[in-house]
Amino acid sequence: MPTSPVPPTPAVHHTARPRRRTALLSAVLAAAAGLGASPLAGTAAAAVSATTRTVAADGSAQYRTVQAAVDASAAGDTISIAKGTYREVINVPTSKKGLTIKGATGNAEDIVITYDNASGTRKPDGSTYGTAGSATATFSASDLTVTGVTVQNTWLRSEHPEITDTQAVAVNAQGDRQTFRNDRFIAHQDTVLNWAPSATGQYRQYFRNSFISGDVDFIFGNATAVYDRVNITLRDRGAAAGGNNGYLSAPNTNAAKKYGFLITGSTVSSSAAANTFSLGRPWHPTADAVGQLVIRNTALPAAVRVAAPWTDFGTFPWKSARFHEYANTGPGATVNANRPQLTAAQAAEYTATTYLAGTDGWNPVN
Repeated sequence: MPTSPVPPTPAVHHTARPRRRTALLSAVLAAAAGLGASPLAGTAAAAVSATTRTVAADGSAQYRTVQAAVDASAAGDTISIAKGTYREVINVPTSKKGLTIKGATGNAEDIVITYDNASGTRKPDGSTYGTAGSATATFSASDLTVTGVTVQNTWLRSEHPEITDTQAVAVNAQGDRQTFRNDRFIAHQDTVLNWAPSATGQYRQYFRNSFISGDVDFIFGNATAVYDRVNITLRDRGAAAGGNNGYLSAPNTNAAKKYGFLITGSTVSSSAAANTFSLGRPWHPTADAVGQLVIRNTALPAAVRVAAPWTDFGTFPWKSARFHEYANTGPGATVNANRPQLTAAQAAEYTATTYLAGTDGWNPVN
């Protein structure tokens, strides 16, 4: 994996006005520390048989917490989590390459990993967590698989009016060749951070047959991420028809990268009033951040702004970003001058497999 440079100080996602996301810098650096090749690579240790480690909150397994199992695991191990609710923050470092984390029942609703930090939440030392640091789960290891679990951040704006940095991440995914299947990721603002510690580096994340919900910029970041056959819920914040409930996405893809985010074959749903959600806005913390997102073959609800589903982020215009649709359906879908469409020929270049192939032909789709 490439060495992590100092990331930019990004802009905070707020509905009313963009602010500086000053605290993301330290949190990302801390989570990305030690990036490099797996210590097992090219050694005899790589041949050691993988171990399955079991977790149960009631003490009936090897470990009571997911983090304890992660800490004890070697690269390539499997962690099997029994039915239950696990109130903890988990961190899978880069050294745990090839780890599998799975719910033992196969039903993500049975296994819930939950916490409630926000960007502006104070630590014991008086500092704040920052956006990335607010995550309930941070996954930094490459070749990671997470399946059959729920990860949620239950922090609520209404309960903390004193906190203005209201980002509260459920999942911070910042490794390469990461696969998330049959999972549930739930929060409000900034639910899933798809992060590339090196803005031009290869960091690919694949989400399939999963459920994701949020309200403001809740799929965001600068990695290459594919959301394939995913159910996405736009959470109603109470805005009247034509008002502003929020934004589905906020990519800040580096201009040198062709592929940022893809949402394909999915269903977006919402109980919110009509024309209250934008599909996305381009997060532009640096001059070379030019968000890229394609939403294709996806059902869109009436809550999506039909006439103009994309919006500016501060002074950076959405038309300068790389936003496109293709063959979407539902009451929130149409074709007009404010909804750039791919041609059929272009659509062939923007598929799950082309996004994820990278330099090594990785194909978790089949």
